[in-house]
Amino acid sequence: MKKGLLYISLLSMLLLAACNEEATKENKDNDEQSALVEENAEQFESDEEQQKIDVDGESQGQDEPVEQIPQYELNPKTFSIQPIGDANPKVVLLTIDDAPDKRALDMAKTLKKLDAPAIFFVNGHFIATDEKKAILKEIHDMGFTIGNHTQTHANLKTLSEEEQREEIISVNDLVEEITGERPRFFRAPFGANTDFSKAFALNEGMQVMNWSYGYDFEKEYMTKERIADIMVNTELLRNGSNLLMHDRDWTADALEEIVNGLRDKGYEFVDPKLIKGLDDEQRG
Repeated sequence: MKKGLLYISLLSMLLLAACNEEATKENKDNDEQSALVEENAEQFESDEEQQKIDVDGESQGQDEPVEQIPQYELNPKTFSIQPIGDANPKVVLLTIDDAPDKRALDMAKTLKKLDAPAIFFVNGHFIATDEKKAILKEIHDMGFTIGNHTQTHANLKTLSEEEQREEIISVNDLVEEITGERPRFFRAPFGANTDFSKAFALNEGMQVMNWSYGYDFEKEYMTKERIADIMVNTELLRNGSNLLMHDRDWTADALEEIVNGLRDKGYEFVDPKLIKGLDDEQRG
């Protein structure tokens, strides 16, 4: 009788142990399966989040300006463009004054089509209406640099310091209101700077810029054919030339021929955004 009870007790213990082992194994399997499911879920969420970051990052990257390292600098005496380091020396800078008077938008579209960057120097009295403001905004949004050419195109040497200040600051404020950026370059009408205008432009963070040569304001070059010829074939053309043009019908009509003619001579066009600015100098 005692042996029978002992046998039953042993059998019960073995069965209980087997059940516990199976339960432990089952729990372990369930834990491993739960862990695997949880890991897969976390990985899915991580992948989904990464895809979102990639998409958002790509779109944000298109909106955020990329900081460009200066490749050129402005010679303050000759106003020519000089390479920094091993940048291509055979370049010219295109500049358009008195914008947006008549044909500035046409000129911007021509330059955009030809992938030729330029600075558009604006006069404040040409951006007094909503229509002209919209034109300036469109030129800026096409990627062109906007410069300051004073409010009324007055000869600064004939004005008081306060009048000179107003001629300059009013354009900076208006350009910033329209485009979101203040001008980095200042060009005085007729190239007639004063000690005050140069100091004030510097204080406003602008570089004073005149030019190497220009002809379209001279009567004998006020035709498409003559201005196209002289801008490309003048003896003044050389590496780093700073080319002065204006918002005029004959220049607008000749612009594509001028750009192609300069390229045929091996010249490239400097992107003004690659010209070292005062902020770059302060950063060292």
